[in-house]
Amino acid sequence: AKLGMDKKLKFMALGQGQGPIAAAMLDMGSQRGHWVMLQNCHLLPSWLKTLEKLLLQLTRPHADFRLWLTTEPTNKFPIGILQRSIKVVTEPPNGLRLNMMASYSKVSEEMLQRCPHPAFRSCVFVLGFLHAVVQERRKYGKVGWNVRYDFNDSDFRVSLMLLDAYLTKAFDNNDPMIPWDTLRYLTGEVMYGGRVTDDLDRRVLGTYLNEYFGDFLFDTFQPFHFFKNAEVDYRVPPRGHRDIYVSTIQSMPTINSP
Repeated sequence: AKLGMDKKLKFMALGQGQGPIAAAMLDMGSQRGHWVMLQNCHLLPSWLKTLEKLLLQLTRPHADFRLWLTTEPTNKFPIGILQRSIKVVTEPPNGLRLNMMASYSKVSEEMLQRCPHPAFRSCVFVLGFLHAVVQERRKYGKVGWNVRYDFNDSDFRVSLMLLDAYLTKAFDNNDPMIPWDTLRYLTGEVMYGGRVTDDLDRRVLGTYLNEYFGDFLFDTFQPFHFFKNAEVDYRVPPRGHRDIYVSTIQSMPTINSP
């Protein structure tokens, strides 16, 4: 705001039919010195060739003009734009601990308080662990996944919203049963599973969901552990403030063996 960027920054998310609007924003920005951000370019691949031509036609743009493009990996992004760009790539963190810390950086105490169901906080931790595991398996090539899948933050974020919605509904209806089958299906088949094309990989993912999501999470007589041996004990911490879960994550080892 002090630099006046609140007025100079113009951004929009691309989607079906948004090409002409983005072109107009680009034209105005190049004349007036705006910073233009076009998000989710991978969702409108048919327009990217047009974007490349528009950029080639910019002969004397304003000195302050900048164009930012965000995209998920796609083979339809024009090489010409890439060659003329400064590229910034975000990679998932390495290791279970760093992966889970990255996930919990997007989970606030206020967010956890929104869902009144007592199982919600534990389920969020389990989802974060699942998200870390499916990404970590990519390090091991064909031993991890037969196909390298681009699991990303949107899978975690939307699955988190589904957890919130279904557990809140169960709480409001005074339903003592957690809809595990629905949660496993939406998380494992629709969200994460929506990217999985190999049958054996789908079986592995389904096994994780069956092992991680169920009433056994809250069995006080036989406590649940993701994995336990003489060196490590991956478990769900007791229900409490977000800081308790973060402390548990920080106590995890930095380097994980297969």
